[in-house]
Amino acid sequence: MEPTQVLIRPVVSEKSYVLSAADRYTFRVHPDAHKTEIRQAVEQLFDVKVLDVRTLIVKPKPKRRGLTRGRTRRWKKAIVQVRPGDTIPIFQRLEGIES
Repeated sequence: MEPTQVLIRPVVSEKSYVLSAADRYTFRVHPDAHKTEIRQAVEQLFDVKVLDVRTLIVKPKPKRRGLTRGRTRRWKKAIVQVRPGDTIPIFQRLEGIES
């Protein structure tokens, strides 16, 4: 699998920003990707050294709109820890912007 197929997109949430301060970055990954593929993809795409990869399956949640019931999709998440001093630029906080 190509590195661009393994990593689908970064997960942008409050928790992922807190983890990025500790050199841990969160990605949505291909459901069939294993830890070695995720490690190689992050190292190739972002030119960083990966120390640890943790994966988990995010379970679907029930949703309802009116009388229609359904569920969200199941997806795979990876939390990647990089070497201290290495950063992934897409997770850099925006300076000077207040909410």
